[in-house]
Amino acid sequence: MPKVELLNMEGKKVGDIELADSIFAVEVNESVMHDVVLNYLANQRQGTASTKTRSEVRGGGKKPWKQKGTGRARQGSIRAPQWIKGGIALGPKPRSFKYTLNKKVKRLALKSALTSKVNENSIVVLDSLNFDEIKTKNMAKVLENIKVSKALVVISDKNINVEASARNIPNVKTALVNTINTYDILKYDTLVVTKDAVAKIEEVYA
Repeated sequence: MPKVELLNMEGKKVGDIELADSIFAVEVNESVMHDVVLNYLANQRQGTASTKTRSEVRGGGKKPWKQKGTGRARQGSIRAPQWIKGGIALGPKPRSFKYTLNKKVKRLALKSALTSKVNENSIVVLDSLNFDEIKTKNMAKVLENIKVSKALVVISDKNINVEASARNIPNVKTALVNTINTYDILKYDTLVVTKDAVAKIEEVYA
């Protein structure tokens, strides 16, 4: 079992915590993580890009000039793609880029991402994380104490004081255990997770 230090909000060590092998010590599968990240990004795309075809642009009801005898190339409509202000040939239309992956694939990618953070010593476990009030300064002080800047902060249960305190800090995102994903874990340099959240992760993703 991998063992990491357990820190308090002042950044001082208060003990050690053992992490489950089945979650934090699996064989890292980079290919699966790559597939899941691509799937996540594709599912975020709005797919609203749109262009007008020749049937949708204005004008062009009349043939520009007669078919023969002018010395110019024959033309049937000023809405044709080769004309300025004509329709667009084969342009984008609104569409969905979403596709699904198997749950087992997503879970393996998540475990691989968590393991990679442990292997890189980029995981910080806090014994607790709670504030009496919403104050960005309090969250910034905790991050300064544990010496992290770009971090994903994972908590076990909804805590508006923690979430709102971290909201305005650049490169910091909070997430609940049931909302974490491979993309966010890999995106942020450090994974900050509470002791309760570790237990919940091991329970939910075992």
